[in-house]
Amino acid sequence: MTGTFSRLGENRTDFGRRTLVIRRGPLGFRVDLRSAAVCAALALGVVAIALAALTTGSYQLGITQVVSALTGGETGLVREIVVEWRLPRVAATVVFGAALGVSGAMFQSLTRNPLASPDVIGFSSGSYTGALIVIVLIGGDYLQVAGGALLGGIATALLVYVLAWRRGVQGFRLIVVGIGLAAMLDSLNTWMLLKAKLEVAMSAAAWGAGSLNGLSWDQVAIGSACVAGLLALAGVLSRPMRQLELGDDTAASQGVRIAAVRLGLIVIGVALTATVTAASGPIAFIALSAPQIARRLARTAGITLAPAAFVGALLLGAADFIAQHLAPTPLPVGLITVIIGGGYLGWLLFVEARRRL
Repeated sequence: MTGTFSRLGENRTDFGRRTLVIRRGPLGFRVDLRSAAVCAALALGVVAIALAALTTGSYQLGITQVVSALTGGETGLVREIVVEWRLPRVAATVVFGAALGVSGAMFQSLTRNPLASPDVIGFSSGSYTGALIVIVLIGGDYLQVAGGALLGGIATALLVYVLAWRRGVQGFRLIVVGIGLAAMLDSLNTWMLLKAKLEVAMSAAAWGAGSLNGLSWDQVAIGSACVAGLLALAGVLSRPMRQLELGDDTAASQGVRIAAVRLGLIVIGVALTATVTAASGPIAFIALSAPQIARRLARTAGITLAPAAFVGALLLGAADFIAQHLAPTPLPVGLITVIIGGGYLGWLLFVEARRRL
């Protein structure tokens, strides 16, 4: 395996990005050095927040105790607190945050619009509707709720796609149709909660705020397995996704099967959102803000998946830490992400409005 750096040479073109070219036999790929450095810095931030979450609580622990518990050196109460109580929640913030970041990146790349995310264009609401139908009408277990969330999200995505179709799908039309359908689904969700039994409605409403409370290792393991498989598929589609950003004609001339790639991106993005929704309820605005923050940090021309995943994990971890330890009383993490995302959305709209003046 050898590595070479692209530099401005006598017979070379400088594209403004330092790139590491890695070759192993007939295979090779390029690594953007700035993006890799950003991902490494974000990973350190994720680890720092994870350690803070593992040490902080009603039973304070030291970092050495946490590390010892994770490596098998601690037994008894300390290990129970770290491994069985706190670690599932921390793992969920990392995995689910990455899933939301990648999902948002795929939809923003697909529509070429920074406002496109599963929670804005209605896919999260559709997943919530599917899960509510299972919870309120069937009273199913976790796997049934996950299936309902997935089917609800995919059905909503297909409906938005069909309603937005007019000799092709434009990003702005997709967003407008998605916002309208999301409003209708939110009304349906409210109606189902009002008609449900009191204890079921209260439980579903608390879950609908977006909460990581009560997550077990079984739920985290199932969700992580689903997310890992979907992220692998997203990685396969990352290159044609970037080619689609150049336009359909250009992408087609490079051999991209436009309809198949676009459908694959939608299905994978919805499945990532539905997996998170099934485990923790709809967590808003991570998918909206993470890709754009990652793009500004990495200074890439388009949306990239890896930085968006790390930013998503960092944002969800930080929001959950604030919700559990810095708020006056413990809050659902979804309330904190709404506050953070609402501020970000207002800033983004202000910037875009000034740019158009």
